[in-house]
Amino acid sequence: MAMSWLTLTGCYSFTGAAIEGKTINIHPFENRALNIVPTLASSLNEKIRSRIISQTGLAPVNADDADYDITGAITGYNVSISGVENSSSSSMNRLTITVEIKFINRKNPKADFRQSFSRFADFNASQQLQSVEGGLIADIGTQLAEDIFNKAFVNW
Repeated sequence: MAMSWLTLTGCYSFTGAAIEGKTINIHPFENRALNIVPTLASSLNEKIRSRIISQTGLAPVNADDADYDITGAITGYNVSISGVENSSSSSMNRLTITVEIKFINRKNPKADFRQSFSRFADFNASQQLQSVEGGLIADIGTQLAEDIFNKAFVNW
């Protein structure tokens, strides 16, 4: 029985992602939103880090010469009314989180970008934000991580 070996060099592809490098530096996010939730920056940072590392196999480093570099800032954390039951009361509220991302691709500088990403989740107006906030942040963080991953590595 003959064995064949597959050797990958240079460019890797996982789930449609084009990965040309080996290392990534994902800086801690800054929270510049008017409404500050103490754990929000670290939570979003970890969601994005986990998504990218698990899908690309890139090695996380704390170096200025990493093949890829991501810096981010939370620029919006807002609650608004998204549904009205009648003319005097709301039935749904919406939590919207916006992050600004700067992505540097040292293997392909044409792929660099600076872009804002925004996602939201609705919750029943009869609920206190504090009682659903953790779940909403987790859901929105997953969506933002997907958007950022796709922009950086799938070019959607």
